Amino acid sequence: MQQTVPTIEVPGELNSPAAKLVYLYLTTHDGASITDLQDGLEMKKISLYSILGTLSKRGFVRQDEERYHIAN
Repeated sequence: MQQTVPTIEVPGELNSPAAKLVYLYLTTHDGASITDLQDGLEMKKISLYSILGTLSKRGFVRQDEERYHIAN
């Protein structure tokens, strides 16, 4: 039986490879904490806070307590 892999669309407005990576991670993991992102992407927390702040301002990500999710 052949499995189909869902296609994930990254918003065209995201130019930064790091922002795209964070967006994809959140999409495929149903949200994540800063520590989850740090461990999963091997990125520094300071970079993640900056990226998540930008994604939040642009309406792509929302924060729910200590976890970040893709905004719907």
